[in-house]
Formats: sequence, structure tokens, C-alpha cells
Amino acid sequence: MNETTLPLRDRVQAGRALGAALRTYRGRHDVLVLALPRGGVPVACEVAEFLGAQVDLMIVRKLGTPGQEELAMGAIASGGVRVLNRDVIEMLRISEHAIGEVERRERREIERREHAYRGTRPRPAIAGQCVILVDDGVATGATMRAAIAALRQSKPARVVVAVPVAPPDTVDVLRREADEVVCLAMPEPFTAIGCWYVEFSQLSDEEVRSRLAQSWAAQAAAEEEGSRLI
Repeated sequence: MNETTLPLRDRVQAGRALGAALRTYRGRHDVLVLALPRGGVPVACEVAEFLGAQVDLMIVRKLGTPGQEELAMGAIASGGVRVLNRDVIEMLRISEHAIGEVERRERREIERREHAYRGTRPRPAIAGQCVILVDDGVATGATMRAAIAALRQSKPARVVVAVPVAPPDTVDVLRREADEVVCLAMPEPFTAIGCWYVEFSQLSDEEVRSRLAQSWAAQAAAEEEGSRLI
């Protein structure tokens, strides 16, 4: 799918367009949409609303290269999953000790975010579900690859990666690891995700909590209404 007009207005518009691109999953009871926070949350909430699906979180953290934090040398996810970009590590001669230091810091951040965003809400059941992983875009793909690896441990029936924008070579890599990749636009040269949005502000923890709370409240209301109609 490479017909989306760039730049995208914002994450909400991107999510609505992505939901439409995923319309074959609409109305199914086995679909779970998982957002990669922070930026993936508003996109995923729009996707879930369009599909009539549940939305929840997949918390993954990039392992930034020491001194060049935006350059990913890998990523980690809940459950002890770690994906490393060996090309970057070998090119920059990054030691295992340095990798371990970054990983320990990012593990603490995963735990903080789990508590901040989810609170006491239990994690969703993954086994047998069709899981759609959503972010506001991917660059190197390390974070999304860690999310896929983490999900596979929980035995989903299908893993779909859905993003508004990504470079073609990264999409090719993700297609080898996910069951399906839906990407609205694959511009070249890619540079950075934010280049393809008009509005791409950093989201606060409070904005993430608020958006999730809205979606979870709407889901609960819909489930209650559905139970009354049965």
C-alpha cells in the first residue's frame, strides 16, 4: 500500500487511515490491537475503534547506541526478549558491558511504563488471538521485531504489523518475521518517522493514560450493551 498522501496530518488521521486499510479484520471477535507506546497509542486506539476490537499495550524499548541514542543497536520487550542489531554493534565495536548497561536502564523503564499506563489492569490473553501490532511508524524495525518476538512466546494465532509509514527495506525484514505487514506509505529516502507527519509532538505519560482510558471505557460500555442485547 503506497498510495497514502504524505505528509500525514497527525497520529489520529494516520490511525483512521490504517484502520480502513485493515478493514478485513473488522467485526472479528479474535482480534486484539496492541499499541507500542507512546506514539503508537493514539494510532492504535483509532484502529481498534474502526475495527471494533480491543486495544491494549505492547511495551518495548529501543536500545540506543551509547553517544548516539537515536541509533538503535537493538530493542527489548516485556518477558525478557532482546533483539540486537549486530551490524550496528560490530561496526561501532560496542561491548557486551555497554549493551548490558543500556538494557538494565531500559528494563527499569519498561517496568515503570507498565505501572504508569496499565496500573492494576491485567494483561490481555494472547494465545489463539489475531494480534495487530501498531506504532506510528518504524525506522530500523528493531523495536517492532522485539515486539514480534515477545508475542510469539504467547502463541498468538496470527501476528500483523500495522504502521502508517516505514522504509521499504525495513518492511521487507518485518514481512519475514510477522504473518502480515500493512504499511500505508514507504517513502525513500526515509530519514525519520517525524518527517512524514505535519504534527508529531512527543506524548506525555498523562496523554497516553488518558487516551487508553477513553478507549477502555468505550470498550467496557460496548461490552455491557452487547450483554444486555443477548
